[in-house]
Amino acid sequence: MENRLFNMMGSEVVSGFSCKPVKLVPDKPIMHFKTHIFICGDERCGGAHKNENIAADLRDILKEINLANGETRIKISRTGCFGACRFRSVANIYENTKTNGFEANNNIWLRNIHKYTKEKWIELFKALAQNKSIDDLDFKQVPMSEPSTYK
Repeated sequence: MENRLFNMMGSEVVSGFSCKPVKLVPDKPIMHFKTHIFICGDERCGGAHKNENIAADLRDILKEINLANGETRIKISRTGCFGACRFRSVANIYENTKTNGFEANNNIWLRNIHKYTKEKWIELFKALAQNKSIDDLDFKQVPMSEPSTYK
């Protein structure tokens, strides 16, 4: 008998995929997340990671520390280039402020994430789940210019 696979939303998924449903239900909402972290996986940042599976590895850590579902769920997504290559290996934090996201951590850009250990990632994830301000912690950020710079 063939093993059937199900995603965290309870939908049966196509073999070899973690989220592609066998049967599309167009009105089913996406799974709630409190925080969404976008990891740059393009050429320079991806090369700095030295790990093609960084997003999957981070999802595994979230499962270990029980932040992969529920009210404080953190979602990880890979992206293309953010245009911040000089900060080598960047990530962007998006807080779901429409529901229970922490506005103070919304749109924070982290740099040099390729240097993070598993323990550093856990520290970040727990801080985000507990609504601790990233500005008060030891995470290097990408500086953002003011819009007036480009007038």
